[in-house]
Amino acid sequence: MWIKQLKIAIVEKNIEKINELMDDIPQLESKADVDSAITLLDEATQLVTSLKDSTQASMQQMQKNIKFLKVTDNQKPSSLDIKS
Repeated sequence: MWIKQLKIAIVEKNIEKINELMDDIPQLESKADVDSAITLLDEATQLVTSLKDSTQASMQQMQKNIKFLKVTDNQKPSSLDIKS
């Protein structure tokens, strides 16, 4: 049951559920279950790493956008502006 829930969480990219399942890893009896768990845990690790990298790239892009917006923000006119 635990392995099936882990498979579903990975497919759904449900990090919260993966964390829950990691906190409650059962004692696996058969070699096939242990092998499946190892493979799934590796897949979960790759998923989390991928999502972390994606989030980092998004944050860097947002920081660049904020810097650009600050540079292009309308500057307050000088008090010595004689055009009026």
